[in-house]
Amino acid sequence: MLTSEALLSRDADSPLRIGIGLAGDADKVKRSVDSSSRYGEIVTYHDAYEMCDHLKDGSISAAVRGDLPSNEAMAALKEVFSIDMTQRMAIMEPLSGGVFALGPVGIDEGSTVKGRQDMAEAGHRLMRCLGGLGRVGMMSSGREGDRGRNPVVDRSMDEALEACKGLVAKGIDCEHCQITLESALERNDVIIAPDGIIGNIIFRTLHFLGGAKALGAPVLNIDRVFIDTSRVKKDYSDSISLAYILVQEAWK
Repeated sequence: MLTSEALLSRDADSPLRIGIGLAGDADKVKRSVDSSSRYGEIVTYHDAYEMCDHLKDGSISAAVRGDLPSNEAMAALKEVFSIDMTQRMAIMEPLSGGVFALGPVGIDEGSTVKGRQDMAEAGHRLMRCLGGLGRVGMMSSGREGDRGRNPVVDRSMDEALEACKGLVAKGIDCEHCQITLESALERNDVIIAPDGIIGNIIFRTLHFLGGAKALGAPVLNIDRVFIDTSRVKKDYSDSISLAYILVQEAWK
């Protein structure tokens, strides 16, 4: 089982230049910077567009959103990297242990079968890169025994089965976990929610109410390492560690 302790205690013997956003809570960000000095030079940015520009041109090896406003950071990513929307997966660890990737977590993400398949493929590569199994649990909005009760649920299960079939054809270990998140996490370390709205609710429930760690959410659909974070995090050193590891492991 991959744990956050093992993941974040990896050696840091090749210094990098990593950017992090700094907005309202300067003390929190600066504490995170000071505690992450072993990774190299951690540069703070007040402007999301400047940070994304520097990420794209290679002035920094990775970027962490820090406490910059989400709308500003995502708008900058879209413009600088010429993408229509961001696709993110949250790296989490519940109290019961075991790091896993959850997506989609943006309310406008993962609305199609192909979108969730692409996210599952990226999540598979991401977790394998971090040292996990990369097994995919494809969720839907009900159990097979619920068929016929609600057409929305029926369609969700059909789409999940279709997505699983496509992933298995590509050699990725994937199962339809139906609505049972608790069972999905027993066997898989990549969890694909039925859509971004449900994924966001799962994230908030696990993290804000259930005490699960949230290390950050790598953006999947750009060719550089950018870790999205929540402004309510008390410390960003784990997100900086995650950014460092992903660069070192050549995830992108």
